[in-house]
Amino acid sequence: MTSKRKVDMYDPLSENFKRREFPFYWIAQINALYSQEMERLLKRVDMDVPRWRIIMILKEHSELSISDIASQAVAKLPTTTKIVYRMRDEGLVNLVTSSEDGRVTLVSLTDKGVESLELIRGSVSKLFRSSFQGLSSAEVHRTNVLLSKLFDNLKALSD
Repeated sequence: MTSKRKVDMYDPLSENFKRREFPFYWIAQINALYSQEMERLLKRVDMDVPRWRIIMILKEHSELSISDIASQAVAKLPTTTKIVYRMRDEGLVNLVTSSEDGRVTLVSLTDKGVESLELIRGSVSKLFRSSFQGLSSAEVHRTNVLLSKLFDNLKALSD
């Protein structure tokens, strides 16, 4: 079998296409299972995936604009704005107007937001360790490199 024919089995237009060999099949399967498990874990502490994602982003960056959060969360700006304002009302984040640009709202975690993060981190860590059981650090790194390349290729389509 030639190299071209091997690649063909990944292309949905190919006669050699195999659904279980299609990388996006596995990405979708993994994402669905991961999302279900995250929803289950987060529900225990009155949290959901969008708010968890924003809290994790803010934990890493301490303060970001709503548009930067939306970009990093790969979410629409209006949706992110709505979630951030709901989080403010729940006492999870603080909002301030940027001193450099009055049109920009900066978001940071409150103590309650950090407490919410700490409530679930152990469970999420167990989920990560179970999910990556049997994989070396190098394999996890390689997976991230490959997924990052796929992300960049897809992002280029929308730019």
